[in-house]
Amino acid sequence: MTPFDPLSQMYVSQRFPVYACGGMVNASSPQAAAAGLELLRQGGNAVDAAVAAASTLTVTEPTSNGIGSDAFAIIWSEKEQKLLGLNASGPAPMLADPDRIRGDGRDGNGKMPVYGWTPVTVPGAPKAWAELTSRLGRMPLEKNLLPAIRYAREGYPCAPNLAWAWKTAHQRYRTLWSDSMFGAWFQTFAPGGKTPETGELVRLPWHGDALEEIASTHAESFYTGRLARKMDERSRKDGGYLRYEDLAAFRPRWVEPVRVRYRDYEVCEIPPNGQGIVALIALSILQFFPMSQRSPLTCHRQIEALKMAFADAFLHVTDPEHMEVDIPTLLSPDRCEKRAMEMNETARCWSSTLPRKSGTVYLCCADAEGNLVSYIQSNYMGFGSGIVVDGIALQNRGADFSLNPGDINCLRPGKRTYHTIIPGFLMKDGKPVGPFGVMGGYMQPQGHVQLMNNFIDFHMNPQQALDAPRFQWMRDGSVTVESRFEPAWAGELERRGHRIRTDLNTPSFGRGQMIVRLDNGVLVGGCESRTDSLIACM
Repeated sequence: MTPFDPLSQMYVSQRFPVYACGGMVNASSPQAAAAGLELLRQGGNAVDAAVAAASTLTVTEPTSNGIGSDAFAIIWSEKEQKLLGLNASGPAPMLADPDRIRGDGRDGNGKMPVYGWTPVTVPGAPKAWAELTSRLGRMPLEKNLLPAIRYAREGYPCAPNLAWAWKTAHQRYRTLWSDSMFGAWFQTFAPGGKTPETGELVRLPWHGDALEEIASTHAESFYTGRLARKMDERSRKDGGYLRYEDLAAFRPRWVEPVRVRYRDYEVCEIPPNGQGIVALIALSILQFFPMSQRSPLTCHRQIEALKMAFADAFLHVTDPEHMEVDIPTLLSPDRCEKRAMEMNETARCWSSTLPRKSGTVYLCCADAEGNLVSYIQSNYMGFGSGIVVDGIALQNRGADFSLNPGDINCLRPGKRTYHTIIPGFLMKDGKPVGPFGVMGGYMQPQGHVQLMNNFIDFHMNPQQALDAPRFQWMRDGSVTVESRFEPAWAGELERRGHRIRTDLNTPSFGRGQMIVRLDNGVLVGGCESRTDSLIACM
């Protein structure tokens, strides 16, 4: 066969929105979208499809998420005629506190470490799957996880962006990880020192066994059974802080989504400890400006509004039980109008806090009955902590904690950290419009704002709203733009005081999905052109 480069993008391709009426699953992996569609065809609803797709993504995109992830979801329940939020982010272990970490010599330069057992918090994803299935699904968890188990055992072909991310991670980890505690990661994800190439068949049998055990016990093995005991055993052996009691005590929380009115719509996000409030603050500021068309000026205002919003979030947002400023105060119209008035025609520095990079997966689902699901899960940074127990890669979400007692997001036993993953949802006149999301660490609220401006202000269809060139405010205060970003605009932003850089790495600008339900019930979907995304529909 003639050789070709699967990552080559010589031409600008065109995608059109997808229309369907029997159901739709949008995911960053074709197999995950197919898994969700499989459950819909078997009589499941959008929630069953979401659980099937989410569990499959732990197999087909382990570079960004896994069984040891956290998860958030926003669901429109047609039966309950209500928008529901689920926060399945786990807390820090009860043995973890700044003094202990410093005393054990685990702090690096006074900060939480990124890898190893120290940043491991209680994973919430398995409980999220069980909770969603029990309350809103139609199928048992065993059935919802069958596609994921099948892909793990029988294999799937490695996609182009997946192969690139896997290889890049392995090259980095070989230089970072020498401790024996990381041996299981290399055995599981790089056997023989090799990661899968594009088109190679990937099998993760240990992962499949763990999923089957979670399915057959309705996730109880992960929190109170054999898997929980195995994690406790490994943590004790390696000097970690996670214990069986931490896992057994975990419960996901049903929450009321936070909403702000933007133009004629309501934009909805999970409340803190998630960072969805960053997008809501920024949109509440932008509400006071005309945003009828894309231009260098509107782009400048988007960037400045997001910088203001991040400044607020880094100062005030953490586990809501530890917050000193409440959500209504942060979203007060008077306050946001005042922030808008502070903005001028040139760039300003609103925050010195520097965000980290991370990896996440987002999906959305809809069924013919009217149920709509916005779902996101993440190991935080790529594969997570580097700790693998019985095929389960554990997240490193605790790396976002501060060790400074004066910081609002300072580590405390049992506390949930500031969380980057955020599902979004759009309402209008009390009716659901649909789910949306853009994954990618601190790019997520930036992606949400740009996506909402594209759809609401600039009247783009869901696919074009996702395809439009993006910018990203970065950790060093600069702003990166995609290579497709208008050069003249970049020049004008430079003249307004922004430090602009072009980044050729398109996945760094987030990977999104969106579904809109029309008044007649027809579904319109867009999926991410920057990665291996697919829409499966009926």
